[in-house]
Order: sequence, then structure tokens, then C-alpha cells
Amino acid sequence: MAASTSIKFAGAQIPEKGTAVVLTDKKLQLGELAASLDKSAGERFALFARIKSFRGAARKALEMVAPTGVELERILFLGIGESAPSGRFDWLRLGGAAAKLLPSEGEATIILQDPAGNYPSPGEAAAFALGLTLRRYRFDRYKSQKKDDEEKNGPVTVTIGVGDPVKATAAWKIEAAVDAGVELARDLVNEPANILGPVEFADKLAALDGDGLEVEVLEEKALAKLKMNALLGVAVGSERPPRVVIMRWNGGKKGDKPVAFVGKGVVFDTGGISIKPASGMEDMKGDMGGAAAVSGVMLALARRKAKVNAVGIVGIVENMPDGKAQRPGDIVTSMAGKTIEVINTDAEGRLVLADILTHIQKTTSPDAMIDLATLTGAIIVALGHQHAGLFANDDRLADGLLAAGLETGEKVWRLPLGEEYDKMIDSKNADMKNVGGRWGGSITAAQFIKRFVDEGVAWAHLDIAGTAMGSPSSDTNESWGSGFGVRLLDQFVRDRYEKG
Repeated sequence: MAASTSIKFAGAQIPEKGTAVVLTDKKLQLGELAASLDKSAGERFALFARIKSFRGAARKALEMVAPTGVELERILFLGIGESAPSGRFDWLRLGGAAAKLLPSEGEATIILQDPAGNYPSPGEAAAFALGLTLRRYRFDRYKSQKKDDEEKNGPVTVTIGVGDPVKATAAWKIEAAVDAGVELARDLVNEPANILGPVEFADKLAALDGDGLEVEVLEEKALAKLKMNALLGVAVGSERPPRVVIMRWNGGKKGDKPVAFVGKGVVFDTGGISIKPASGMEDMKGDMGGAAAVSGVMLALARRKAKVNAVGIVGIVENMPDGKAQRPGDIVTSMAGKTIEVINTDAEGRLVLADILTHIQKTTSPDAMIDLATLTGAIIVALGHQHAGLFANDDRLADGLLAAGLETGEKVWRLPLGEEYDKMIDSKNADMKNVGGRWGGSITAAQFIKRFVDEGVAWAHLDIAGTAMGSPSSDTNESWGSGFGVRLLDQFVRDRYEKG
């Protein structure tokens, strides 16, 4: 949950109180307003920069505390490097750097005038504000006592000085909706599993109808009637009943096919009978990162009134070992009528996806279908925590996601699909088995999911095991749950459905 950060845009001018943040470059040049402020404060910037060996590197800062000659508490000089940031992502990162400079509470003014006297475009200014709010997110609701450094996240009012505050404010309204979606996804991933079970998760999503989403919750009896036996097989070992939630946003033209987002929502994954090692198992509260991302992007689209028809479906279960739990060697019949031999109960996410992919295709005729899942440890071995794995049966869809990843910094890397890998999941006893052996684990998992994609449906699978949780701190995130996928999919929608 983000600290209270009130963002407003205004014409650029020197503030009279609080904290002021101004821009400088590697030549330590200042724009007109920043130079005027430095003059009022005794022209000490050059001296301070020499003493502190400050060189104006990108996203580095120099602080002047209680400067003489002005009423300000602090003046902060934020470096932009060789030249002004170029594009929304660079401004997003600079906003994240600025978040670190804010006071623990009170007021701050940030003047986005570069040394040449130029201001960012309204969209870039809004991206800067988004980076700032994303970086200020903390999940600390369960801490009864906070350390001193954790107190530096109180309510702050930030005024951002730009060239066109009216247009920047309009652009920020859109980015604030994305911020809300990312925050929702982060909150869901960070919540402990004793608080967020399948029912509680579904209840949170049901409440999103107030944001304009149409939300449908399918309970256990409905799932059994639909013959979602692959999903139910994962859930049978838990005392907590499963849920499937469908969210719809109809912001496009009537009759236009929707884009479908599909998310794995395992609120806790012990591995079931194929139980995981104890070390690190606490992280499996985040095994619903795909469902969290789908929830977040649907909220973002609704709040910013995106001009697209979209549907999101999430399968929410808990995978526990129990006397009723499914066993290795069990065979289940999926909603699609295809039989699956369960070789490893810890390969459960693909079973959940199989049934909800089938359901969304039976009830919707999607223009494109993208699933997200914290699916395999193998993807972390291959790509680390810097890229999500991308698999697709459609080049245009894959290219759109790759481009959206570069635009947002939520990067994906395409990996292969092929007949050779598909053969690895053939079973002697059923139509398929749920694992394909040690090698190419992320690919065989994607091949399994592909078997539940109807002919002619453009589909992509994103394995976000390395990026949705436990990823390294970045300019815009210090949370364990990153909210990965929300900005990526929102950008994909903008590029594919809203441009032109």
C-alpha cells in the first residue's frame, strides 16, 4: 500500500517553503529557475558539488540543507546525466529517483525544467509522477513498530512544475489509474496466505464492480458443473474452496472482440503431495502473481476508461497436502475433455490455466489471449529476474508484447515452442502428462498450456516466476511483490487497441 502521495501539476515557479527539487546535468548546468533559486541561496551549488564530488550523473542527487537566503528546508539537485531524459520510461525512472529525495512528510516542489530551459511533454511528466508514486509504495500494514528509515514514507504533497500543467494533469489521470492497478497487484502478492485465501481474493475482486467492471464469481459447485476437474484437482487437498473470477470491461466498440487476460492464482503452493523443500516455501504466498497482474490491469483499464473491450479470468486455489489431495499418477479430465496424468502435483499452475483458458474461449471469442503465471523455476534459471519468459503462437502478438516491455521496462524475452518439446509431455496412460522431464521445463510447461488453446486463437504465455515476486529493487520498486505485468499489459492495450 502506497504512502499518501498527493500529486498536482502547476506552472513552474520557485517554491517558498518545503523541499525544492531541480534538475542539473553532467556539466552542472542549471535551468533558468534553478539558477535563480541557487542565486537566492548564495550561489553555493558549484561549491557543494565540488566538495561532495557530485557530477550530475543520471538519478544521482546533491542535497543542500537549510540553505541561507531562502525559507526552504532543503534544495535538492537531481542529475539527468548527459541530457534530458528521452521518452516515458526514462522519465519514469527519474521519478523513482526523485521519490527517494522527498521529505518524510510535508510539501515538496519539483521543477521539471532541464538546463536548456525545456520541459517534458505532458505524457512524460505524468510518467515521472508515476515513477515517484510507484517507488513510494510500501507493504508495512503488519508492522506495529517501524524503523527510522521506514518512517520516511508519510503523507507528502508534491507539486510538479511543468510547461503545460493542464495537459499534464489530464495525462496524470490516466497514469494514476495504472498506479492503482499496480498497487492492487502488489498488495495481493504481498498479503500472507493466512489472510488472503481463495474466498478473500475473490471478495476483493468482486468489490471492483464499483470501478465499472462487471465481476462474476464462480464457486465450487459451479466449477464442478462446468467440469473444471483439472483446477478442482489442485484445490481438493485444501480446506479452502476454490474460486474462479471473471472481470469484464466494455470500453470499446460494441461487437469488437475483447482481449483476454488469464491469470494463475495459487494463493499458496506447498507442492501438494510432491511437497516442496521447507527452505523458501514462505515465498509461495506469491504464487498468484499472474492473477494479481490480471486483476491490476483490469482495474487500470476500468479506471482510465480504456477504449477497449477486455475480459480477465483468474483461477484461485490453494495447493495443500492432505488425505484428500490428488496423488502423482492420478488422471483427471479437464474441462476441454482432455485427460491429464498428474506426474508431479507441484506442476499445478498449468492445470488451473488449462480449465480457465477453456472457459474463456467457450464464453468469449477473444481477439487475443494472454496468460500470466508464476509457473516455473526453470524460467529463473534461464532469464534470471530481469525478463519474463514469452511464448506465443502468433508473431504479431509476440512483437506487441516485446515492444510494450521495452516501453515500460517490464521486459520479456521470447522462447521457442515446437513439436520436439511437445512430444515430451505425451503420456502412455492419458492424453498428456503435466511435466516433461528435467530439461526445458519452461518450454514444456508452455507446450502443455498450448494444448488448451483453440485453433486460430492468437495466444501468448508469460512465465513471470522471476519478475512478479522477489525481483531485485529497481528505480520504481522496492517491494517484494513488484506488480509485474500491469504496466506491460496496459501499454500493450494502448499500442494495439487505442492508437490511431
